[in-house]
Amino acid sequence: MNQKEKTSYKNSHIDEFELINEIKSLTKTKHKENIKGIDDDAAISKYGDKYLAISTDIFTEGIHFDLTYTPLKHLGYKCVVANISDITAMNVLPKNILISLAVSSKMNKEHVMDFYKGVFLACENYNLDLIGGDTSSSLTGFTVSVTIFGDKKNKNQLVYRNTAKEGDIIFVTGDFGAAYLGLQILEREKKIFLEHPESQPNLNNYDYVVGRQLKPEARTDIVDFFKKNKITPTSMIDVSDGLSSEILHICKSSNVGCDIHLKKIPIHEESIKVSQELGIDEITCALNGGEDYELVFTANPKHLNILLNQGFSSIGVIKNKKDGCNMILENNDKTELKSMGWSNKL
Repeated sequence: MNQKEKTSYKNSHIDEFELINEIKSLTKTKHKENIKGIDDDAAISKYGDKYLAISTDIFTEGIHFDLTYTPLKHLGYKCVVANISDITAMNVLPKNILISLAVSSKMNKEHVMDFYKGVFLACENYNLDLIGGDTSSSLTGFTVSVTIFGDKKNKNQLVYRNTAKEGDIIFVTGDFGAAYLGLQILEREKKIFLEHPESQPNLNNYDYVVGRQLKPEARTDIVDFFKKNKITPTSMIDVSDGLSSEILHICKSSNVGCDIHLKKIPIHEESIKVSQELGIDEITCALNGGEDYELVFTANPKHLNILLNQGFSSIGVIKNKKDGCNMILENNDKTELKSMGWSNKL
């Protein structure tokens, strides 16, 4: 249900996860330094006394963003933040990025530099160095590729998707659904503008949800929190494709089940108001909206109190695989947890 959904369903014929799994099955690791490869938020390789985390993403105009309502400065910031979120999900702080662009003929140098203003702002805010990249022309639209690097000295503090254990508590940072609702507001205003070009966009009272869509922030703060409090999550993943999708990734990778309590999923009060205005169920937005760039992590129950006191939300528990992946409804009935957001079609 995120930006990618709008143009992906029409002519999709390749399932992203099926393709990744097939590529993974054909991949043979030749170098012992490569510890974690395909099928996590980042790859991990050992160099000297450090463990290097590397992640990359590609953003395509018309699929991941719409320049009708996305300022280029905001786009540059968001592309960096999305990659920071991947590295953070490994319990690693990022240090360096590479950015490559394919620029269409409708853009000039000023447009590209507006994009880089956002990049440089993100680098400043997150203590990153831009160390290189590439540029090319494009016949189809603006495309951005970002590769990000970070490192960790202690191997035992690295966190993966596939290490959740039965009995672990499921926690989340922040709140969910706002970015998707912000997208709906922007799409609504775009439609009005196309029908009435003389009109001005009405974004009053939508600061929070629109901000979460156009200028998200990555949760690097919790890496510092874990280090300070000597806590290492048992698994972690960033929320880019939707909360339900990411929880299911952890469960599948870790070969476990889960119970998720819907009433415990944090939703911002403005998101609730906007969802009611648009006639969309706020829980559906929270579970399936995507682009929140919050984190889902599991932890030993002994850390419950300190994590709750820090403001993280406990939304469920890891179960045995045979118990399945379930949503616990308001009346305590169970229903299967399903991913209904971004279809992961190419």
